[in-house]
Amino acid sequence: MADVILHHYPQSPVAEKVRMVIGMKGLDWRSVHIPRLPPKPELMPLTGGYRRTPVMQIGANVYCDSCCIIRELEQRFAEPSLFPDGNEGLIWGLSSWTDGPVFTSIIAAVFGEQGDSLPAEFISDRGRLYFGPEFTLQRCVAELPEGLAQLRTQFTWLARSLEDGRAYLAGDRPGLIDALCYHLVWFFRGRVNAATSLLKQLPRLEAWERRVAEIGHGRPEPLEAAEALAIARASTPAVEAWVDADDPLGLTRGRTVGITPVGDGGDPTVTGRLIRLTTDTVAVHRNDDRVGDVIVHFPRIGYRLTAAGPG
Repeated sequence: MADVILHHYPQSPVAEKVRMVIGMKGLDWRSVHIPRLPPKPELMPLTGGYRRTPVMQIGANVYCDSCCIIRELEQRFAEPSLFPDGNEGLIWGLSSWTDGPVFTSIIAAVFGEQGDSLPAEFISDRGRLYFGPEFTLQRCVAELPEGLAQLRTQFTWLARSLEDGRAYLAGDRPGLIDALCYHLVWFFRGRVNAATSLLKQLPRLEAWERRVAEIGHGRPEPLEAAEALAIARASTPAVEAWVDADDPLGLTRGRTVGITPVGDGGDPTVTGRLIRLTTDTVAVHRNDDRVGDVIVHFPRIGYRLTAAGPG
């Protein structure tokens, strides 16, 4: 089996979620560090324009968005399962809460508390990405106390799940629900000064945090970006071609389509020929001068899929 290659940077909270999943699976993997801000010239040939972090590469298959990455890891490396106590559908549904409202609340808290010390280009890029073109730093500063109160309530919900003495959020074994929630606590603690006193009020959550951290990130080995591109070019992309005939969009295999993150974050559209379309994922075939033929995978949730160009 081809190596798992993760394109990421150490400070990325979303990458931390994926790194924890890799740790739960106990995997060997290759680590490519990418810039925090565009342009990302060593990543764009693989993704066709997708600029968010992280991206996973396996040969010439490229997986964008943490949900798509984690789903693929679970399919390829089924044991140990990320759903040791079942409830897979509910846990994927929970990801819309952890990756949406809670995550953006932490971003707002970081900006509200630390905005003056962050680079202006970072504030501008991430502000538009997560809050849209109407974002203002002043609003984050003004709303910081209320935002911290909202986060305190939501972290208390997690702590209450541990009141029966369980080691992890779903029971005695770690799973995806722990990765979904751990990266939020990790991000909050590492970026917001007020987090220390807030989390100290939740000793069960802090004990859980330590247990999850001890799982680690598997066994990474560094890889240069140029080597990752060469691996893609030397590989043949493989995926089972299939398009759901019942999908409401009515798209057909081979149709040129565009895929864009939902929202107004200024993200470019990735264009390619539709190869696979299910209720959970979409994959398109692309060709790039530097990497040749690649198949780029996205989740359905959180992305807009549209016909682009001739059929």
